[in-house]
Amino acid sequence: ELSGAMARRQFIPIHDRGRVLIDTAVMLADGGESISDIDVLRHQSGALGPVASAPTVWRTLDEVTAGKRKKIQVARARTRRHVWSHLPGGVPASACAGRDLGSTVVLDVDATIVVTHSEKEHAAPTYKRTFGYHPIGVWCDNTEEFLAASLRPGNAGSNTAADHIDVLGQAIAQIPASHRRDLLIRSDGAGASHDLLEWITEQNRIRGRQVEYSVGFSITAPIRRAIATCPEAAWGPALNPNGDIRDGADIAELTGFLAPGMLTKWPDGMRVIVRRERPHPGAQLSMFEEIDGWRYQAFATNTTTGQLQFLEARHRAHARVEDRIRHAKDTGLGRLPSREFALNQAWLVAVMLAADLVAWTRMLACTGEAAVLALCEPKAL
Repeated sequence: ELSGAMARRQFIPIHDRGRVLIDTAVMLADGGESISDIDVLRHQSGALGPVASAPTVWRTLDEVTAGKRKKIQVARARTRRHVWSHLPGGVPASACAGRDLGSTVVLDVDATIVVTHSEKEHAAPTYKRTFGYHPIGVWCDNTEEFLAASLRPGNAGSNTAADHIDVLGQAIAQIPASHRRDLLIRSDGAGASHDLLEWITEQNRIRGRQVEYSVGFSITAPIRRAIATCPEAAWGPALNPNGDIRDGADIAELTGFLAPGMLTKWPDGMRVIVRRERPHPGAQLSMFEEIDGWRYQAFATNTTTGQLQFLEARHRAHARVEDRIRHAKDTGLGRLPSREFALNQAWLVAVMLAADLVAWTRMLACTGEAAVLALCEPKAL
């Protein structure tokens, strides 16, 4: 598939460009951090065959244009469809609070900072007072696959709806058609924009598709007023990740306590749920939180069924995306090789390929007595 995506008319290279991309992904999955690490694969030529040189890898990445990236996305989607059809037991169910979500495919979207230590094209100061890039990506929580990503300058906004819509559209295209019927999109507060939630709501108009969202929601003045008017009887206990009652944490739905007209600005069916918890010693609270000593976190969802406790635990499971990001940085994302932005975009494609190889290895090879290896970090695996 990749060979066809990378093919050029009237050009037959010594090293097939799709094969070079695969070797680069294998090198990253094997723990490599720079293009020169491709030489490590030469010791595995018995299994991998002829391995291209580092200059050939550079030339291959240079050939990954915007048009080639779209073709690579199609090739990845076709390969993913084949892999999913051979998963023993089918696609794993996403789990939270001691329960699983059945056939729901969960997409976690988040952005991260990639620090650069030299001048690179489009690198810029970040909101964390560092310097580098601010890529945004989407991971499948069920399979841990890295579905889609966009490399952005360091000063790109966290809650840019257009960027979220772009990568989510790419991610949904990566999901085999038969599994797009029941999707859940999770995000932190950066995803709580009118445009993004309207876009997600519109996806439900596609025949045979149900798309739900669970996104962080800022504690603004209207939310604070709703919390203040919420009676104590409306609060119920929160759950731990294993499904047990969590001491010192409660949740409540604020939808009915919001000021009239507030929800009219948002998509129909949106619910707002809040969690309160006693903070740990030394935690910094807002002036509102200092009044009663609770720390508050809110999220919005369009899910109409299920207990509040489970919906809140389902949302907090979005935190697993931090592990996916950390793994991606261990598989090449943490060190971009070139001064040129286009080459670094191509490198990001190789990172996604490597992350998929690791995920597929866990699901297809780490079974039976080797199942314990599926819990290993990428470099250990």
